Amino acid sequence: MSTTVWTVSGMTCQHCVKAVTEEVSEIAGVTGVVVDLESGAVTVTADADPSVEAMTAAVDEAGYTLVTA
Repeated sequence: MSTTVWTVSGMTCQHCVKAVTEEVSEIAGVTGVVVDLESGAVTVTADADPSVEAMTAAVDEAGYTLVTA
């Protein structure tokens, strides 16, 4: 298991948190997602760290922007 913290911009409410959580949770191997709305931090627990490409695609699908890995 590994834990990685990513930063996502554009989230403003609990609906945003839910959308990002749902999309990131669909990445293969992800076992947990915790979103901190205030800071934009998205903590991902997974069997192996998700790729930047997978995270970018998931966050984009939710309608937001991945800022850092």
